[in-house]
Order: sequence, then C-alpha cells, then structure tokens
Amino acid sequence: MIYPSGRAVWAAAAGAVPALLVALALPSLWYLGLLWICLLLAFLAVDAAAGRGRASLAASLDAPSQVGIGGEFTVHVAARFPGRPRALQARVGHDERLAPLNGTGGALTPTGDGGSLDLRFRALRRGMASFDRLWLRWRGPFGLVWNQVVLPMESKVAVLPDVSDAREQAITLLQREALPDGHAQRRAGQGREFEALKDYQPGMGRRMIDWKRSARHGKLLAREFRIEENNNIVLAIDSGRLMCEPVDGVPKVDRAVTAALLSAFIALKGGDMVSLFGFDARPRIASGAVRGSASFAMIQKLAAEIDYSSEETNFTLALTTLAGRLDRRSLVIIFTDFVDPISAELMLRTVGRLTERHLVLFMLMRDVELETLADMPPKSGEDVARAVVAGGLLRERQVVIGRLRLLGAHVIEANHQRLGPALVERYLQFKQEDLL
Repeated sequence: MIYPSGRAVWAAAAGAVPALLVALALPSLWYLGLLWICLLLAFLAVDAAAGRGRASLAASLDAPSQVGIGGEFTVHVAARFPGRPRALQARVGHDERLAPLNGTGGALTPTGDGGSLDLRFRALRRGMASFDRLWLRWRGPFGLVWNQVVLPMESKVAVLPDVSDAREQAITLLQREALPDGHAQRRAGQGREFEALKDYQPGMGRRMIDWKRSARHGKLLAREFRIEENNNIVLAIDSGRLMCEPVDGVPKVDRAVTAALLSAFIALKGGDMVSLFGFDARPRIASGAVRGSASFAMIQKLAAEIDYSSEETNFTLALTTLAGRLDRRSLVIIFTDFVDPISAELMLRTVGRLTERHLVLFMLMRDVELETLADMPPKSGEDVARAVVAGGLLRERQVVIGRLRLLGAHVIEANHQRLGPALVERYLQFKQEDLL
C-alpha cells in the first residue's frame, strides 16, 4: 500500500496558492499553474518507485510464550532491509487480553540492516492472547509517500492464572500431611498398597493378619498398607454461558481454573496422574494423563486455552466423550453451575452412567447474589417479589444437588474464595478413606 505523507499534502497546499494567483493574473496562461502539480506528481512517482522494497523486507515479532495475569512483558519487533536501511515505523495488532503500556507502535531504532522496536504490554485476562498482524511503513527518499505492508503474525502468549496464592495454599495443605522433619507421611495402615509387616497389636482387624508368615515366625504378624498412588484425577471445567458470569468481579470459570490448578499441584506432588478436560457446547480441550511435578507447567499452560463461551453447555456430549476416554477408574472433578432442574436434566441422566464406574465430584460455587436477595429485609413489594423468586431458585438448586447425591456423586458447594482449599481437603479425604 502506498499513500501520500504529510509532507506531500503540505507541498500540494503550498503550490495551490501560486497556481491560483497565476490563473487570476494571466488568465490566458492558466495552464502554467498546473506545472507545480505536475512537478509534484513526478516527485511522488519517483519517490514511490525508489521507496519500494517489499519483496526484500523481512520482519519478526518475538513475545514470551506465557505470562501471568497482571504481568508485564516486552514484545520485540525486528525488521530487515538488505542494503541501505530505511527509517521504519511499526505497529502491532493484539487482542483484548493485552493492554499496551507505551503504545502499540513507534519508530524502529536503526540497526545495521534494518531496525528494532521494544513494546511493553500488560496481561489483563486469562486465555491465549495473540499478536495477529504487524504493520510496517517507511518513506521514500523525498519523504513524500509512505510504503506500508501488513504482515500476518502467529505469535501467541498464554496468559496463565496467578497461582502464587494457590502454591502457598498447596504448601500449607501439604504441611498438614507432613511429619515434623518435613517428609511427607506415608499414612501407613490405610489403603491397599502393601508397605511392611509388623507385630500384631490388639485392636487390629483380623484381615490384616498374615497367617503364613505368622506361622513361619511363630508369632502373629500383620500386614501394613499405605495409600495407593498413581490414581487418575480428571479435572473437567465447564466454560459455558453460566460459568462465564462474574462472581465478585471475576468470572466463575477463572475461579474454577485456579481451584483446578491448586488440586493439580497437590495431586502431582502426591504421585497421582492428572488430566484436564474443558467443554461448553462441545469438548474443547482434552489432555492426556501426566505425572510428576514437572508436568504442572504443561497443565497450567493448557488451562489458559479454556476460553470464555456464550454457548449453552452440552453435558451429554461432554461427559459421554469424557467417559469414552477413561480406560480405568478415575476421580472425575466437574466444575460447573446450573440454575434449575430443567436445565440440569440432561446432565443428571449422563452423570448416572458416569458414577457406575468412576468417583464423581461436583464443585459448585455458592450463589451469593441469590442468597443476598433471599435474605434481604422486605421494604417494598418489589423486595418481597425478588426474595420469593431468589428463594425459589435456591430451592430448585438444592433439588438438583440432592438428585446428584442420590446418583452417587459427591457435591461440594463452597464459597468462591474457598473453592480450591475445599476441593483439596475433599481430595485428601478420598485418599485417606481409600475411595480412589
């Protein structure tokens, strides 16, 4: 794309006044006033031809692969022109997840074969932020025209949830399960994984006695077990319309992602396998099961791809697809929300089949807004109507929760600020009770 610069506009305006004066003074020689315009057009043509060089232009955009919400980072733009470098200006296109701190463009600092520019951005919202295009422009030798190109870019930055608080909570919760010397407890005497033999003590169950070894040693010996590791934990996050509504200024799906990352950190530290599953109208993200603390970064980055959706959640398709992917008994943790029994009917039908083989846990956030409306002192007829409607919705919500529990699913309805700790406490309880 080629277009006139401000210098060309001012030059054309400056030549218009002499041309008008010539036309008024010498009407018969009015065409002499066009000489300036013709001369300017010639310079524009020469400037445009001399300033071209798109085929030899090369540009790149470098950005970090991931950043936390609220974090600041630098985007490096580099352009190269073979031969004599030209004065370049650049501008980058980005989505709404990022906010520029010093503008989205500017003049490139000259280098040996082109120029470079550093731009600062701040990450505002979780998700996969992208820089989709790069505008570059430069002037011709006379500075009368701009040569501009638009280059498509495929640079993505994963804006990750801030897990600093989650890590601190995880460390605190893990310390409860640790011995005074700092080593994790093996919680002997529970679970199904054999640990050791020890002398039988009064009060132990008869099933713990190892009769063959007791006969060999001439005294009663009991088998000691520890909680089994290598369990499969599935974190299923609903990103549909209801989960994108804000709670205390933050979308529910963001709070669910933070709680899921907290539980993933704990589970990976405990030796279990973790997989992530995101869905709305259809399954969006499905990771394989990973193991080890080093895999937490991959789970964290994949959680950034769970985007906000305005579509209704299709529980039948999502949970059926998830069940088909599981080849062993798993703890399926579903982060979701519902309003009434009618909208949750299809979910209830699918959950009944899922609980036949797997341990299912629903994580729900208390609807603080409805509870506030239901408990508001009635001062007018409108207050009474709002309280009645809110109370009815809360009762219908409890009906769905009751039906889920009848189907064999576990349900936690926690305050949004305690969603993560409540989940981790229940997860550790499941392990202690040998339910996994």
